[in-house]
Amino acid sequence: MADNDKSGDPHSVGDVLDRLQDLGEQAGGERVRLGDMLEAMGHRAYGPFLIVLPMIEISPVGGIPGLPTALAAVLALLAVQLVLGREHLWLPGFLANRGMTAGKLLTVVDKGRPIAKRLDQWFHNRLPALTKGPMVKVAGIAVILLCLTVPPLELLPFASTAPMAAIMAFGIALLVRDGVLMMVACALSVGAVGLGAGLFASKQG
Repeated sequence: MADNDKSGDPHSVGDVLDRLQDLGEQAGGERVRLGDMLEAMGHRAYGPFLIVLPMIEISPVGGIPGLPTALAAVLALLAVQLVLGREHLWLPGFLANRGMTAGKLLTVVDKGRPIAKRLDQWFHNRLPALTKGPMVKVAGIAVILLCLTVPPLELLPFASTAPMAAIMAFGIALLVRDGVLMMVACALSVGAVGLGAGLFASKQG
C-alpha cells in the first residue's frame, strides 16, 4: 500500500473522508485494513475512528449480518483506551489486519459525502471546554454503553443505527471540539441505551 500523502491530523469530517478515499484509490483491488486507516488518520485518531466505524455501519455496507456487532466490539476497545487516557490509539494485530475491499470503502465515502458536507457546516468550535478533560472520559464511557446495546438491537432492522449515530456524534464533537454537539451526543446516548436495555429486557422476559 502506498503511503498516504496527507500530513497532520484531520480537522473535519470531509478531511476524514478524503483520507479514506485516498486509501481506497491507492489500494486498487486489495483490501484496506483497519491498520491502514489508523495510519492515515494518525495514532491519536479517536475522533476520526468514532466517525468512520459508525459511518460504515450506517452505510449500505452495514447491512451485512454480524458486521454491526463486530464494529461495536472494535469501538468498545477504542473507547476503553479513551477512558484510560491513552495518547496513542492501539489495535491488536488480528484487528489491525481486518478490513474491507477498496470498492466497499469507496462506497462508504461516496454515501457519506453529502452528510459530511452538512456536518462540517453545522458543527464547529463551540464550547470547546466540554470536549476536554473529564468530558473525554464521559464520552468514552457512553460509547462503551452504546456498544453494549448493538448486539440486541441488531436483531431489529436498522435499530443499531441509533447507538451508532450517537457514537458518531461523540466522534465529531471530539474531532471539531464542539461542546454543544457533545451535549447532544450525551442526550442521544441516553435514548439509545434505553432502547437497547428495553429490547434486552423484553427478550429475557
